[in-house]
Order: sequence, then structure tokens, then C-alpha cells
Amino acid sequence: MQLLATADQMKQFDRAAINRYSIPGLLLMENAGRAFVDELEKHAGPLIMKNVVVLCGKGNNGGDGFVIARHLVNRGSIVRVFLLCKRREVQRDAKTNLGILLKIVARKKESITFKEIASIQSLAGLTNLDIIVDAIFGTGFAGRVQGLHLRVIDWINAQRKFVASVDISSGANATTGVVENKAVKASLTVSMGLAKIGHYVGKGGEYVGRVEVADISIPTFVYRPARAQVYRVLASDVREILPKRPRTAHKYSVGKIFVLAGSRGFTGAPFMCVQAAMKAGAGAVILGVPKSIHGALLRKVTEVMVTPLDETSEGTVSAKAVEAIREKIQWADVVVIGPGLSRNPETQELAVGLIPEIMRPVVIDADGLNAVASDISILRRRRHDTILTPHVGELSRLLGESGNQIELHRVEIAGKSAQKLRCTIALKGAPTVTGTPGGETYVNSTGNPGMATAGTGDVLTGMIAGLVGQGMPPEKATYSGVFLHGMAGDIAAEKLGERSLLALDILEHIPHTFKVLAGS
Repeated sequence: MQLLATADQMKQFDRAAINRYSIPGLLLMENAGRAFVDELEKHAGPLIMKNVVVLCGKGNNGGDGFVIARHLVNRGSIVRVFLLCKRREVQRDAKTNLGILLKIVARKKESITFKEIASIQSLAGLTNLDIIVDAIFGTGFAGRVQGLHLRVIDWINAQRKFVASVDISSGANATTGVVENKAVKASLTVSMGLAKIGHYVGKGGEYVGRVEVADISIPTFVYRPARAQVYRVLASDVREILPKRPRTAHKYSVGKIFVLAGSRGFTGAPFMCVQAAMKAGAGAVILGVPKSIHGALLRKVTEVMVTPLDETSEGTVSAKAVEAIREKIQWADVVVIGPGLSRNPETQELAVGLIPEIMRPVVIDADGLNAVASDISILRRRRHDTILTPHVGELSRLLGESGNQIELHRVEIAGKSAQKLRCTIALKGAPTVTGTPGGETYVNSTGNPGMATAGTGDVLTGMIAGLVGQGMPPEKATYSGVFLHGMAGDIAAEKLGERSLLALDILEHIPHTFKVLAGS
């Protein structure tokens, strides 16, 4: 797992290294600058005779920029350093490194220059430019970019050169990824110590380019306090925990799943859900649907057993079907409730009554989520594992919280709501975030914009259920299902393109996804 940090956490880690373990701040800054130049050379090529502009703010990010400028000179670059404030505004370790830099400038004027700027005109005439280093704001920034900084960022983005940012693109929030108005469009971001959540959520991911993490000598144990952590899920994390099917396996030993779904006019959602569960490895799946759509689904699926249930006048599952449903629940290892189920009051009341009495893991999606939104206490009362797969609107109804706030703080809210509801929550979106009752949060690293299309959530629900049915713990099954779902979407998009991607395309590429992951 790749550990991610908020801006405040990273500040605390820096302080712990300095105050508790007596690692000088100057050493951390020196290590950061040198590591940045190492990464820059890997990705931008040899730095000898390259013309590099280093743009520095007044804080520690600017201090890193002063160190970077020194090391660039040592690599043979021609360096121009611009300070976006008065020298007297630079303080502490950054001030020390500015003093060192100025002494080098006085000695090596042919290869490095330094200038304070108060106007964009100082940059307007620059020519022979190869690389721009963004050391303006760093992880402490929040809010809107204004004044000279705004004009400088516009200038950077207009140059269309290789741009490398220190820690995070200036203008992006390191904790939320929010870009309120402008941010540097980087080719490369070198993050110090740990990657930041803002590199991968919100608009941050659109600005940071390739992210590399630099070791700046903070002891690794400093990064692991007792409280909950945020992780980014990578392919190796999923490959290592996927269940291995024993030679003695049979269809009832690798996951029996009952899916309560569908209503008149909504046959696609249950179809995609049950097919995804089978393709994810479930041994046997029973689909319970209203009688009026039983025939249609029977013709669509071959491996899935389809059970007709009593229905309301609107063609939704009726309360009269409760005993038939209970019988299937007793048979199953995992129960899924919700895809295409409808908001019919009788059907919703049926779902609300069933969920507390199910003595096995339950995956709740779509109209199942709308049902429990009327009384979320039933989630907290459950004694068996519960997995919710809401999009922002559905979680908003569950929590009574603004959808905009959830979107802006999706990592924090996914984690806190999972603890509050005592459920595992896969908050769908870009990226999907899995929150767990224990407080850990997992940010997905797969998926693409083409997956923003109807039915993809039904596929995800089925995949998660299929993995739980094979014995994976709910938290691992959820973040693994999310990863595999996104990877299937990426493989499908590579073949078909993003614009025309359908949920069925993702469904069809699930088997190949497992094969690719096993070989990666």
C-alpha cells in the first residue's frame, strides 16, 4: 500500500523528525532539494547545459527551490532563480538556504542568476527555456491564487515546457486536491516524504503530472501513528490477497450469492450485477426478481438461477414475497440488495425489514441505499458485515450532508461515515474511495472518465459480492473489487476508447483483467 498524507499530517511528521529525533530542518530541506534534482534528471533527461527557471515563494517550498538551484548548477545547468517576494520575507531554514544561494550567485554569475520580482514583466522576455521548476506554494497552500502569483502561474502554463513542481502543483490543495481557480500544470511532481491525498483526488490529479515520492530521511516509523491511515491501492496489493481456488473447490464452496434486484423496466441492473458476480469467481448465484421480468432475465442469463417473486401492481417486488426471499437468504453466503429494485414504498419497506435480520454479509446498492436512508440506525444495529456502494448523491441522502461537501472531502467523509455507520463504504467517483469501520481509508488508483456511464455501479456491486463470497474480508473485497472494476474499465478503454465505453464492455473484460493482474 502507498501511504498518503494530508498537509497537516505532513507538517506533524516534519516536526516530529526535527523536534523528537533531532533531525535538522536544514538537512530535510537539503535532502528534498537533492532528491528533486535526481528525479528531474530521470524524467527530463541530462541537465547539463539545460536552461532552467526556478520560481520560489517565501516559505519552505521556496527554500527547497534555493537548494534545487544549487544542485542544478552542480549538474551543469544554466539557472535563473526568481523570488516572488522581498528577501526580508524569507525566514528560518529557507532564509539560510537563500543566503547560501546568493553567495554562489556572486561567485558563478555565468551559470546562475537571482532576482526578486514584483511584476510578470520580469519573465516576459525569457528565451532559450528548457525546464521550469515550480517552488512557489507547496503543501501549506489553500484558497485562491491571486495577484502576482496568479500571473506567474498563467505564464508557466503558457510556456508549454517541462514543468516540475515541488511537493504539489502550486495552486492545488494538498489535502483535498481542490483547485479554486488556477494551478501549475506540471509534467512531474516530486513529493517529499509521502505522496499527498491531493495528488489523486479532486482536480489535483489533473495538474500534478507524474508523481514521484522522495525519501528525505524522515524515519519511516514516524509516518505510522496509531490513528487511522489513508492508503492508495496498487496492483501488487490486490494481487497478493486475491483468493486462491483449491483443487477441491466446487460451486457451493466458492461463494453462493443471492441478489434481490430489478423491477419492471429495469432488467439491465440485475443482469449486470449477477454476471459480474459470476465473472469475479462466485460459484453459484440466484437472482430474485418480480414475476413480470422473470422471463426476460431468464433469456438473458444462462449460468444464473432466476427466481420469480410476487410483485406489486407497479411490477416491483412485493411484501408477499418475503418468505421466498428468506429461503434464498438462508441458502446464500452473501446477499445483494438494490440494483434496479425501485423506490416503490412497499418494496422499500420490504428491504428495510429484511436487512436487519440477514445473518450474513450484505452488499447494499442503489435503491437498497434509498431504502435504508429512511432509517440508518438499521445499519448500525446489524451484527454481520455490511458493504455500501453509494455515489455522492446516495451518500448525501444517507448522511443528510451536502453532496458538494462530500465531493470536496470525499476521502475524509468516506472514512468517517464508515465508522459512523459501522459499514464498509465504497464511495464511487473519481477516484472511488473505500472507508472501513476501523477508520482506514483506501483511495483507488484505476479507472477512467469513460466509466461515468449507466450500469457501471451494478457491475461493481456484483464484483464485490463475488469476492466476499470467496471468503475475502469485506474491507479487502471492497477495495480489491473497486481496483479490479477500474482496471477492467481501463483495459476496455484502451481497446475501445473512453467516449463509447459501456458498462457491458467493463463486464466483458473482467476475465481478462484477472488474467492481466495475475501476470503483472
